[in-house]
Amino acid sequence: MYLTQPSDENLIELMSWFSNEDEVSIWSGPNFRYPFNLNTFKNDLNLDALNSFSLVTNEGDLLAFGQYYLRLGKCHLGRLVVNPNLRGKGIASHLINKLSTLGKSDLNTNSCSLFVLRHNKTAIHAYTKLGFLIADYPEKIPLENCLYMVQM
Repeated sequence: MYLTQPSDENLIELMSWFSNEDEVSIWSGPNFRYPFNLNTFKNDLNLDALNSFSLVTNEGDLLAFGQYYLRLGKCHLGRLVVNPNLRGKGIASHLINKLSTLGKSDLNTNSCSLFVLRHNKTAIHAYTKLGFLIADYPEKIPLENCLYMVQM
């Protein structure tokens, strides 16, 4: 499996992983339109400004998606999602490890961060296993019940 730039085909499949506005909001954060079409989805992903990657098999099948950018001097991971049919198989670890390695090198930093909703126990457990710890965020977090996690 490897990271690649998301194709329109990848994004269309990614769109199919969300069946309602709540699912999209939990994944995307605020200000992501629903319902969406390919154009609004691509626009709201901010593909021109954010480093965005599909994790695919050697055959090109979409396994996961994620983004990174520099935030407070850290490689901040965002919009991480694994194909719903493949969850619980360690794919999130591959995605996060690959994005972290690439992002830290690209952004010239040695730590990562991310946001996660407090009720998303599965994600918090996965991030903790990868060395992320809950930390204080120096500003007001734009979402309620949201935690800030860092990995040094």
